[in-house]
Amino acid sequence: MAVLLLAATAANLLLDRYVSVGSQGMVYVLAVVITSYRLGRLPSVLCAVGAVMLLNFLFIPPRYTLLVEARENLFALVAMLAVALAISHLGTALRRETEAARLNERRARQLQELATGLASAALPAEVHLLAQRHLARAFAGPCRVALLDAQDELHLPPDLVERYRDGMQACIREAATLGPGTGRWPGLKAWYLPLRAENRIGGAACVENVSAYDESGREHAQAICALAGQALHRLKLTAAMHSAEEQSQWHRAQSTFLAAISHDFRTPLAAIVGAASSLQTQAAKLAPPQQEQLLATILAESRHLATLTDNTLQLVRLDHAGELHRDWESMEEIVGSVLARVRQRDVAHRIRSQVPPGLPLFQADPVLLAQLLENLLDNALKYSADAIEVEVRLAGRSIELAVHDRGDGIPAGEELAIFEPYRRGDRSGRGGAGLGLAVCRAIARAHGGELAAHARPGGGSSFVLRLPLALQQPAPEPA
Repeated sequence: MAVLLLAATAANLLLDRYVSVGSQGMVYVLAVVITSYRLGRLPSVLCAVGAVMLLNFLFIPPRYTLLVEARENLFALVAMLAVALAISHLGTALRRETEAARLNERRARQLQELATGLASAALPAEVHLLAQRHLARAFAGPCRVALLDAQDELHLPPDLVERYRDGMQACIREAATLGPGTGRWPGLKAWYLPLRAENRIGGAACVENVSAYDESGREHAQAICALAGQALHRLKLTAAMHSAEEQSQWHRAQSTFLAAISHDFRTPLAAIVGAASSLQTQAAKLAPPQQEQLLATILAESRHLATLTDNTLQLVRLDHAGELHRDWESMEEIVGSVLARVRQRDVAHRIRSQVPPGLPLFQADPVLLAQLLENLLDNALKYSADAIEVEVRLAGRSIELAVHDRGDGIPAGEELAIFEPYRRGDRSGRGGAGLGLAVCRAIARAHGGELAAHARPGGGSSFVLRLPLALQQPAPEPA
C-alpha cells in the first residue's frame, strides 16, 4: 500500500506542471483500485484515506497544510474520498469473488480427479489412501481417515485411538457431520464426517483446525467423504457379487458332478455287479470261456471305474492345489513308462512312438504327466481304429508331446469346448464322463504349459502338449 501511494505521489509531482488537481486525484484513485484488488479491505480503506490526505497536503492550496480554502477543492476531496471508498469496497468484493471462483474450480477439479482414482480402486486400502491424500490437499488439517473393518470396528493406529475414536464413532452413529457450523457438537474444533453411501457407512474422517463460517469448505469435505463412501460401497457390492457368482458356479459344478457320478459311475458298477452276481450264482452252469468273459468284463469295467475316479479326484486336486512338487524329469522315461502300460491294452499294436534321443530335462510332476499322456492314448484307442502316433520334439525353448490319431476328428467350433469338464467331443455314444481332457488341460496349465487340439489333415485329431524348458539344465550327477 505505501509503495503504491509513494509511486502515485512521485507521478503527481512529475506531472504537477502539466495536469490539474482533478487529474492528480485520478492517479491516487488508480492506486486505490490496485490496492483494493490486490490487498483486501483494510489496506484499501487506509490507502483511500491516505490518498486524500496526500492530495490535500501536497497539491491543494495552501500546500503543505491540511487546510482547504476553496469550497470546490473541499468538495473534490470529499467526492474523491467517497469514490475511493466505493472502489475499495467493490474491488475487495471482486477480489473475494475471484478467489472463491478459483477455489471452487480447484475443488471441482480435485473432486473429478478423486472420482477418477476411486473408479479404478480395487481395494479398500486404495480408497483410504486416496481419501486421506485429497483431504490433506484441500485442508490445512491435520486430516485423518479411518475405515470400518469386518467387525464394524474403526481401524486406527494405537496412538491415535483416543484422539479420534469417540468423534468418529459419534458421526457414524448419527450418520451426519459433526463439528463447527453443523449444529451438532459445536464445541469441537474439527469436523467429523462419515464415509457414507446411501444407508451404508464404510468409515469416518476428521478434519481439524476448521472454521464454523467455512460452509463451502465443509461441503467440499463432505463431497470427498461421499465419494469415498460410494467407492467402498461399490467394492462391497462387487465382492458380494463375486461371492454369489462363485457360490452359483460351485452349485452348478456340484450338480454336474453328481449327475456325472449318477450316470457314468453307475454303468460300470452295474456291469461289475451283474458279472459278479452271475459268477456267484451260476458258476457251476457256466463254461470256462463264459467265466473268463465275465471276469474280463469285471476287470475292464473296474479299470474304467478307476480311471473315472482318478480323473475326478485329480481335477479337484488341481483346482485347489497350490504349487506342484516338480523334479527334473526325462520325457523318454515318462513316455516309455506310459507306453509299457497302455500297450497291454493295445492288442492290435497300433501305437507308434517317435522320441528322439538326447532331449533336455524339464521340471515336472511325472505322475501327472503320465496320467495326461495315458488319458490321451486311451481316448485315441477308444475313438480311432487306425494307427496312433506319439511324437516328441523340441520347439524353441519348449518341448512338445503330440498324440495323432485317425478317428472321427473334432467337430468344427468345439476345439476349446472339448476341454471343459463333462463335455465329450464325440457323437459315437461310447461311455465316458468327459473328464479326461479337462484333467489333461488342468495338468498342462499347472506345469505352465498348454494343451491344444486341432483337426488333422486327412482326418483325425492331433493333441499337442507344449511345456516350457528351463533356461539352465541341472548339473550332471557324478557317476
